[in-house]
Amino acid sequence: QVQLVESGGGSVQAGGSLRLSCAASGYIRSTYCMGWFRRAPGKEREGVATINSAGSTYYADSVKGRFTISKDNAKNTLYLQMNSLKPEDTAMYYCAADPTDWNCGLPTKTFGYWGQGTQVTVSS
Repeated sequence: QVQLVESGGGSVQAGGSLRLSCAASGYIRSTYCMGWFRRAPGKEREGVATINSAGSTYYADSVKGRFTISKDNAKNTLYLQMNSLKPEDTAMYYCAADPTDWNCGLPTKTFGYWGQGTQVTVSS
């Protein structure tokens, strides 16, 4: 089993920054594919960014150039640095992990483990 706990959410004004963290525990390995997703009120969940075991990253078009995904394998922690935040970034953000890594950047990628989420609210 893998446990994922997100933190770092909050309320900021447009143009501001936040850094989300996801602490992983249990049977987590550096070979896992990991990612960030979000769900805004009344909308479907969408992928934000993923990172594979080699450190290759993939981003949704809506966040490219503003968000950066990274991980610290020694700390079993995943990060999402969010800059130039916009009101449309307001959502619950979820961390996810999966042992299958070869398809990490594909939009069809499914994840077996999920955190409980952390709320990000951006005001105009």
